[in-house]
Amino acid sequence: MTTARKLLVNPEMTQLYHCISRCVRGALLFSNENAHRKLWVEERLQQLVKIFAIDVAGFSMTENQLHLLLRIDPGRAKAWSAEEVVRRWLQLCPLKNRSGKPLAVTPAWIASQAQESTLVAEHRTNLVDLGWFMKFLKEPISRRANLEDNCSGTFWEGRYQSIAILDEASLLATMAYIDLNPITADVAAIPETSPYTSIKARVDHVAAQGKLEILRDGSRYASQMNLEKGHWLFPIQDRRNLNGKGPAGLIRGLSLSGYLQLVNWSSRLIHPGKVDLPETVRKLLSRLQIDAAEWKTTLDKLVGSTRQVGSYFGSPDRLREIAGQRGCRYLRNITGNQTTLAPSDAD
Repeated sequence: MTTARKLLVNPEMTQLYHCISRCVRGALLFSNENAHRKLWVEERLQQLVKIFAIDVAGFSMTENQLHLLLRIDPGRAKAWSAEEVVRRWLQLCPLKNRSGKPLAVTPAWIASQAQESTLVAEHRTNLVDLGWFMKFLKEPISRRANLEDNCSGTFWEGRYQSIAILDEASLLATMAYIDLNPITADVAAIPETSPYTSIKARVDHVAAQGKLEILRDGSRYASQMNLEKGHWLFPIQDRRNLNGKGPAGLIRGLSLSGYLQLVNWSSRLIHPGKVDLPETVRKLLSRLQIDAAEWKTTLDKLVGSTRQVGSYFGSPDRLREIAGQRGCRYLRNITGNQTTLAPSDAD
């Protein structure tokens, strides 16, 4: 039975979700001759992160699938004024007349709408909702593609899959898995040149600053520099101090340089044969308390699965915790491990 989305998405459980959308019937609607549609998706993502209280932390596209790592931020949405909520919603649903032409919006009209507390509360909730984010991402792509093909009908499968990322190790594995999608599909040779991926977008951003050599240096100096500043993707490195001040990111102690080294090494694990563990990557995994052998096993399971089954990705302890909160007997990890509650915990 399909689980209601409201049970799967809970910011108190986690703010991070791996969302997967597939083209209808597995059709190759993003194939090489339609690769420009992948650019449509990337451009649309850049627009939506400026409107929603949702960050894009990772993305990749194959010929028939879209993978996203999304971070919901309810606190940001709560901080917006009523007028700000109305303005943001207008960017998604602009006023139009009966003929479909846009109408001018005055400050007085925005102020009057801001007085509608029920409406503002609804919009504020929607602006931090994964379902609405995916709707406003996918529908314009579908209409645009149908117009291009001079056809009508469904472009995407009806329901996208959302996987709650429950701990740091699972987050890092998800990030790598998403960025390695073109490698596993033999579309690219190395991650940083993989088209339409978050890792290439991050590297291109650094290259545009003329700091690519610093990124590849992998030194302590490279990790101290904020090479991700000003980019539309949510940063990898969490630079907040113990008081929570400073730029937020995904993982404390993991720089973009370190992540690039980890993904490059992981890309070689996908193909048969022995691969030496570089000292820099060994130290990185050690600092993040991730066992190298377990990392490879997890990556193999993710890459080897044609369709990930389950709605959670985390350690057994975290799965038991969430199962207890939901009153479930067990939850299934997407890597195939099933965590069962002890009888006393399930009572």
